[in-house]
Amino acid sequence: MVIDIIINILIAIIGIIVGFYIRKTIAERKIGIAEELSKKIIEDANRDAETHKKEILLEAKEESHKIRLESEKENRERRSEIQKQEKRLLQKEESIDRKADSLEKREDIFNKKVEELEKKESLIDELYDKQVKELERLSGLTSDEAKEILLNDIKKEIAHESAVLIKEMERKVKEESEKKSKEIISCAIQKCAAEHVAESTVTVVSLPNDEMKGRIIGREGRNIRTLETLTGIDLIIDDTPEAVVLSGFDPIRREIARIALEKLIVDGRIHPARIEEMVEKAKKEVDNVIREEGEQAAFETGIHGLHSELIKLLGRLKYRTSYGQNVLRHSIEVSHLAGIMASELDVNVRIAKRAGLLHDIGKAVDHEIEGPHVDIGVNLAKKYKESKDILHCIAAHHGDIEPKTVEAVLVQAADAISAARPGARRETLEAYIKRLEKLESIANSSDGIEKSYAIQAGRELRIMVKPDSLSDDEIVLTARDIVKKIEDELDYPGQIKVNVIRETRAIEYAK
Repeated sequence: MVIDIIINILIAIIGIIVGFYIRKTIAERKIGIAEELSKKIIEDANRDAETHKKEILLEAKEESHKIRLESEKENRERRSEIQKQEKRLLQKEESIDRKADSLEKREDIFNKKVEELEKKESLIDELYDKQVKELERLSGLTSDEAKEILLNDIKKEIAHESAVLIKEMERKVKEESEKKSKEIISCAIQKCAAEHVAESTVTVVSLPNDEMKGRIIGREGRNIRTLETLTGIDLIIDDTPEAVVLSGFDPIRREIARIALEKLIVDGRIHPARIEEMVEKAKKEVDNVIREEGEQAAFETGIHGLHSELIKLLGRLKYRTSYGQNVLRHSIEVSHLAGIMASELDVNVRIAKRAGLLHDIGKAVDHEIEGPHVDIGVNLAKKYKESKDILHCIAAHHGDIEPKTVEAVLVQAADAISAARPGARRETLEAYIKRLEKLESIANSSDGIEKSYAIQAGRELRIMVKPDSLSDDEIVLTARDIVKKIEDELDYPGQIKVNVIRETRAIEYAK
């Protein structure tokens, strides 16, 4: 058994050795065949490479020859172009040389002419000096005197032309604007007819009999003192039958005193405690009237959204007068006038009416707050959230600032129209006379004025000029100068017509 295994092992070993030698022999044969094949391939490759090399060299030689031919051709063309350019440059140089020669000749000619002109100029100066001296000798005037005469003539001519120009411009402006403005203002005034009454600083309370005067005075004057203390109004009890006069500059206090006194007279019980009670009731009643009047004014003008405090301030204007004109009625009228003119001009009616109603709101408290009523009104309107347009209209309605909107101009015009109505305002005789005297003195301060008269209650200034001092053209300028002086130096309601009379008349308006 062991022997069989050994035999098998030997057989396997022998088979392996034999197989190894057989494979080795086969491999050596394949290697030889491969070496021969590789040698053949290498030889074929060498032959192909040599052939390809020869072909490439041939192509390179042909390409080189072609490039050389093209280069030679391009060089020939460039040389030809350069020759042409050289030829043109030579021609230009010749042309420039010819022009330079020509310029030199012209320069010589020019220099000669300059010399001739300088000689002629010096000769002209000599002749001019001789002529000036001869003219001075013949005329008997120096050159400065002659210049002055000439300037005066020119000034007169300019004055004439400016006067003619002013007349022409005024004629055109008047033709286009005067008719339209008159229509708008007259339409507004006709649509808003307001009543006017001058109010005083006293109120008369009627009594049922003269015995009531003693009861009002009271024992040792205690009743009248109490009433005066509580209301701040003076009670004047004199020989006037069945009447008591209430005197005071505050119309609201005067109204409170009137109502309280009338209630006491009706009640019949007059003593300090009852007086105090009636004064309190009168204050509440006046407060209600103020609020109702403010609401009525807003309703009448169609203004909505006013602050409640502005409503009250409007109502207070019922008891405020300016030059005898009731300020609340004046404000309502200004609102209507401004609104009508705004609708005619197709601008913002709401702003114009609102600003017209509020333009004098500062007068409601101007006795309580320091400063002009315009500034007070602006501050009040700003405090109660009115728009910038309304504030501007209030600030500009007396010309304190330049109006920048059409609505501001309309409020200013409506305010002047309302104040200028016949009977709208009253002023003291002394102030009236002073204004007329000031008007005439302004006119008389101008040169060439013979006489001047303030007529029609100061609404027209008629001026007679010296005919030998002022020409027809100069009176136009004189009228404008006087208007300017009036506007700068005088305060007045409405407008003043300045009528300068010579042989012709020139009329201007101080607005």
